[in-house]
Amino acid sequence: MEILDGKKAAQAIKDKLKIDVAQLAAEGKKIPHLAAILVGNNGASETYVAAKVKSCEEVGFKSTLIRFEADISPVKLLEKVQELNNDPDVDGILVQLPLPKHIKESDVINALDPDKDVDGFHPVNVGKMVQGLPAFVPATPHGIMLLLEHYKVETKGKHAVVVGRSNIVGRPMSILLSQNSNPGNCTVTVCHSRTHNLKELCLQADMIVAALGKPEFVTADMVKEGAVVIDVGITRIEDTNKKSGFRLKGDVQYETVAPKCSWITPVPGGVGPMTIAALLRNTFTSCAQKN
Repeated sequence: MEILDGKKAAQAIKDKLKIDVAQLAAEGKKIPHLAAILVGNNGASETYVAAKVKSCEEVGFKSTLIRFEADISPVKLLEKVQELNNDPDVDGILVQLPLPKHIKESDVINALDPDKDVDGFHPVNVGKMVQGLPAFVPATPHGIMLLLEHYKVETKGKHAVVVGRSNIVGRPMSILLSQNSNPGNCTVTVCHSRTHNLKELCLQADMIVAALGKPEFVTADMVKEGAVVIDVGITRIEDTNKKSGFRLKGDVQYETVAPKCSWITPVPGGVGPMTIAALLRNTFTSCAQKN
């Protein structure tokens, strides 16, 4: 069993970006600038955004964090998005999800300039990704592909089962794995809450991507020997023994599943750091297009 260490792979990407940004600065060119919008005070969102801002500083990006109270009107939020769209210094715009229930997420995503949509959620970017055209790919699936590439995990001809069909992870992941690329060229099955024979399908899988948000849902009896397991889930579980008051659990029961795997991602330290690395890559690409 080998660990797909997201921290190490993400650091390699960030080290390369740091050199590239220093080169831009030395040539007097524009430095990448990521603007993040955070609405409300969701604990997990606070943690994610703080990690993204810190990573920007680490590689030499400029970053701006814009905070709004949870009761902000949709109109005010859309006005800020439009302002950032029109700001020539901003290369990437990130609106941290989830948003409060009174704000329609699709309205905010659709309002983003596709050329600054470094999270890859805008329909223009999704459509280009489906057609295999250059586009900003959603950061988590992009990060997973970069992780597989970093560790040279063989995917060609493999049967991949994606558990979860969200627009953020499951659907784009299934498209990327099935594309004629490396990593890629998988035969892909997408499973979800209405799948009847989920366990049987998982047992056929050479690769399982678990992205459904249910702690320890994938157990050892669902995984065949030698499978590659990618755990996208990250849920806070209350734990009074921890200083933070919680511990993090993935969608995979790591202790029992890991011994059966050829490769597996830990939680934390697997997919999470790669999501941020992919977001930085997308922001750099957006800036490079301007330069």
